[in-house]
Amino acid sequence: MAAPDETRQGSESPASGSASSGQTAIPMRITVTEDGPYLVEGGIPVAQQIIEPNEEGASWEWRQGTVFRSRRRYQLCRCGQSQNKPFCDGSHETNGFIGTETASRAPYLEQAKVYEGPELTLTDAEPLCASARFCDACGSIWNLVEEAGAEARALTIREAGHCPSGRLVAWKRAADGKLELAGEPEFEKSIGVVEDPEVGCSGPLWVRGGIEIVSADGTAYQIRNRVTLCRCGQSQNKPFCDGSHRVIDFQDGLPLGPE
Repeated sequence: MAAPDETRQGSESPASGSASSGQTAIPMRITVTEDGPYLVEGGIPVAQQIIEPNEEGASWEWRQGTVFRSRRRYQLCRCGQSQNKPFCDGSHETNGFIGTETASRAPYLEQAKVYEGPELTLTDAEPLCASARFCDACGSIWNLVEEAGAEARALTIREAGHCPSGRLVAWKRAADGKLELAGEPEFEKSIGVVEDPEVGCSGPLWVRGGIEIVSADGTAYQIRNRVTLCRCGQSQNKPFCDGSHRVIDFQDGLPLGPE
């Protein structure tokens, strides 16, 4: 049953995981519950993250919209049918939601294909694709990585870094010959509620900054800087998003926050 504090407006301001007012610190963590919501602990901030297109209509920037007031412990809808999105209202208990986790537990690099370019390397774990489309903004990233030159290098890093799911990661060769991250964005620990007005649908939960995600069976997934969790209920790669929200035209009914 959804806890009583899963409301869009709460009375307790977000915590950063540190103790305050005599309260014991709660580590930032997201737990997938069996056929139920995501249990979020540690006061992780949550806000709309809106995909903004360029003049050609391609995904180009992220804009923050509405900031939701969250408590130290709250639940986010996973079945896609809550009437209080993005929070859970217990709808999963009556709608027959089956949230079986089917995603691989293997580390990212074991899932990813490697594309070697003259200056950069691109890794691509296709099952994690959240259909945000930043990878095609200024030419396909798979073509850009094969090109030399400052412009192609900058666009490859940009397109990879804007990918919310972390499907795409850009790497460069260090002086010792080893690969190191190239232009990986830095995020505060937070959750983004993705909205995609250009295609007219709502997207996944964008988990940023290296937050631990724990399976319903207690197994921790690899901690990554950016991942996307399904909130439409239809992904075939649960708990992660696989772009199904676009197929079903998922709508959360939330107004877009002000610019």
